[in-house]
Amino acid sequence: MTQDPSGEAPAERALVLHPDILNDPDRRPAGPRLEEAVALAAALPGLDIVGSAVVALRAPQPGTLFGSGKVEELKARIEADEVGLVLIDGPVTPVQQRNLEKEWGVKLLDRTGLILEIFADRAATREGVLQVELAALSYQRTRLVRAWTHLERQRGGLGFVGGPGETQIEADRRAIDEAITRIRRQLEKVVKTRALHRASRAKVPFPVVALVGYTNAGKSTLFNRLTGAEVLAKDMLFATLDPTMRGVTLTTGQKVILSDTVGFISDLPTQLVAAFRATLEEVLSADLIVHVRDISHTETEEQAEDVEAILHELGVTDDTPRIEVWNKIDLVPADVRPTLDTLASRRPDVQTLSAWTGEGMDDLVAAITEALDGARSETSLDLAFSEGKKHAWLHEQNVVTNERQGDAGWTIDVRWTARQRDAFERL
Repeated sequence: MTQDPSGEAPAERALVLHPDILNDPDRRPAGPRLEEAVALAAALPGLDIVGSAVVALRAPQPGTLFGSGKVEELKARIEADEVGLVLIDGPVTPVQQRNLEKEWGVKLLDRTGLILEIFADRAATREGVLQVELAALSYQRTRLVRAWTHLERQRGGLGFVGGPGETQIEADRRAIDEAITRIRRQLEKVVKTRALHRASRAKVPFPVVALVGYTNAGKSTLFNRLTGAEVLAKDMLFATLDPTMRGVTLTTGQKVILSDTVGFISDLPTQLVAAFRATLEEVLSADLIVHVRDISHTETEEQAEDVEAILHELGVTDDTPRIEVWNKIDLVPADVRPTLDTLASRRPDVQTLSAWTGEGMDDLVAAITEALDGARSETSLDLAFSEGKKHAWLHEQNVVTNERQGDAGWTIDVRWTARQRDAFERL
């Protein structure tokens, strides 16, 4: 182990491995995948990443993932580099994990376990902490075969999420189920509170604009640029976790509520998708979705596909208006930039910009305003004089374009968003 620069605790020496399964029909280039895995590991404090490698496999071995020769080869490297933690960028079964830990004499985390550790480290709100705990318990429940056999080892990844020997919830499956039930009840209370806040915002005459995108695409930097807020924005995967919302008046005069959500990632653990569904419900109720892409990334198209897949899994439909932001154009090579600009000009839903330098921000703000205006529909309502509350609400929302008074009530022409229409129908 090496001493952490802060001097507070020794850093765990870690080796990052990406299994490149040659017969995988969904196989992607191994180089960028390994880079992302290393970036994930770097996002977790307390690690000293001493090496990384792509390990080519024709097919995963049921007992050890890797073949016997590769297991021996990696063991020699682990011992030579004094590695204490191996991070495998992919799924590892409980049996494979147990066998590799025994063979190598190290702790081992797969991709799901690593992402859970990062989320546990970043969760700041009560809801975020509960969601991570729920996801971690659901994940651990599938690994009882391995974890329950050596409680004395005090294992549990790096200790953020917790594990055997710490909370003792792993004593048996029933204890895990009871803990999951308890956390779900606590989450229900938090979700109800969030629903009340959402209902309150529905009464405010401002549309909601949700920023979504792959982790590290620049959402928080864009959020800060638009709102003047100081949300943590770093060149790091999952720099922010809990959602942030701000009311802002755009330079066009349009008032909106801007929501910055957690970044997505390929192979996001299903436990986390389910656990953070309540948080991401802000996206479901948004009037406009702004999909932020790191257009300078070598796998920007694949990342965009991953984001769309997760949005679909969350229940977001194509009915919600969208703008696609090609961010980080300041990092695009000069000889590539003209081609990129030409491609973007052919798509009315695309805006190119740099949230870091501010280039292209005015065009984005104008596009947001135009999209929100385009998302409005016109209709005519007949209200009786006894429906004074609804009459007042429409004027508060500033959606009335014309009003006529008759013997029995008002005939009101309105121009509103689908969100405002739904809120009106709930009055």
